[in-house]
Amino acid sequence: MRIGIKFKFSIFLAVLLLLTVFILSLLVLNGVKDNQKAQYEQYLKQQAQTANTYFLQNILAEANKVPQTFLSSKGREFAEQLELISGQTVVLYDENGSIVSKKVSHTEVKNVKLTLEYALANKTAYLVEDDALYYMAPLRVGGEQVGVVQFNYSLEGHQEFYRQIRQLFILVGAGVFFLSFILAYFYFDSFANSIIRLGKTVDLIGEGHYDTEVLSRQDEIGRLSKGIQAMSLQIKKTMQDMETEQEKLTLAVGRLSLLDQQQKQFIGNVTHEFKTPLTSIKAYIDLLEMYPEDKELLETARDNIKSETQKLYEMVVKVLQLSAMDKYDFEYNMEKLELKQTILTVLNSLSGKLEKFGISLKTELTESYVEADRDSINIILMNLLDNAIKYNKAEGSIFVKNYCKDDQSVIEISDTGIGIPEELVQAIFEPFYTVDKNRSRENGGVGLGLSLAKKHARIQGGSITLVNTSPAGTTFRITLPALPS
Repeated sequence: MRIGIKFKFSIFLAVLLLLTVFILSLLVLNGVKDNQKAQYEQYLKQQAQTANTYFLQNILAEANKVPQTFLSSKGREFAEQLELISGQTVVLYDENGSIVSKKVSHTEVKNVKLTLEYALANKTAYLVEDDALYYMAPLRVGGEQVGVVQFNYSLEGHQEFYRQIRQLFILVGAGVFFLSFILAYFYFDSFANSIIRLGKTVDLIGEGHYDTEVLSRQDEIGRLSKGIQAMSLQIKKTMQDMETEQEKLTLAVGRLSLLDQQQKQFIGNVTHEFKTPLTSIKAYIDLLEMYPEDKELLETARDNIKSETQKLYEMVVKVLQLSAMDKYDFEYNMEKLELKQTILTVLNSLSGKLEKFGISLKTELTESYVEADRDSINIILMNLLDNAIKYNKAEGSIFVKNYCKDDQSVIEISDTGIGIPEELVQAIFEPFYTVDKNRSRENGGVGLGLSLAKKHARIQGGSITLVNTSPAGTTFRITLPALPS
């Protein structure tokens, strides 16, 4: 059974107050009793001295000054005179312990006889029986004991006073106890409530609720509350950090899994794409070994081997570029570029290829600025324009324009090519993907240009999207953060 702190506080407080009131009452009542005892002992001692003085006076007034004779003859009268003087019942004994005054009933009590024997030995003694006190003192003449005087003193008044004081202490003590208990209970109740709230706060933290409140106290409990809140916030931060790290780890594992799949696919694609030109080269080499004197075959083989070798070289270069971008963070030379001039420079470098395929060029260029790496922008434009030439129709055209919109510099490249089937749109940015395999082989395409361009655009803070495509042509849009001119 679990005992609450409030119950423990209440029991401890009640026991403490009861013990305090009891001890205080006991000490005071014992003090009252000791005071009463001292008072009546002093009073009876004075009465004994008075009796001795009066006895000596009476002896001296007698013609026969023998104390024993006086006690035997006038002991009763002397005892009556002492009663009048002291106001107490007096019993007078001679030196043998025989009563020489009027006889009272209690003189035969055993304890009284024992006390008398003690008094006959020239000592003062008294006996308390119920509410009566029997005080016995020696009668002396010239330092010699001649008898014993006994005062019967009533303690009823003292006992009544003691009972009244005790009753008063019971009532006052009870009142003080209940009042003190109530006041102390409410005072300690605030401590108990604070401790209970701290316990509930700790339970909430254990359940995962880390938003705690601080108790408005300026004592150690208040500081403890602040400490618990600080601890809770630290635990919350640690848990959040752990969750963040867990999410990062999960993402990393997912990314590693995806990269592993992509790597396998990439290797498969590389192997497949490398196999075709190598097969062609090997076939021509075999033919040359079979017909070494055929000059026409030699000329054809030389041209095809050169073409296939160039295709392999371009493929290796782009594969290395893609691989390096996946593994390393390059230091790009970010600078302010004017897009119109950059686009014209790339178009001029492709003018020979445009003429070769009979492709016409139209432009609508405006002055705009971006902060980017010049080589990356050239790679993006070169790959998109190269694709626009390779996959265009005979006597087709390419339209290039740029403009600014919503703090973005936009470049659009449109062609009149073969288009991209709708079901294949999502795959065009994957490495080694080509829409028309036969067309790409004829024109030297390996399906890496768009993937490479997209990665460079992302690194520059931009993007490449396919705006529209149809059998009549395709439009790509390059978006880069614009700079004020």
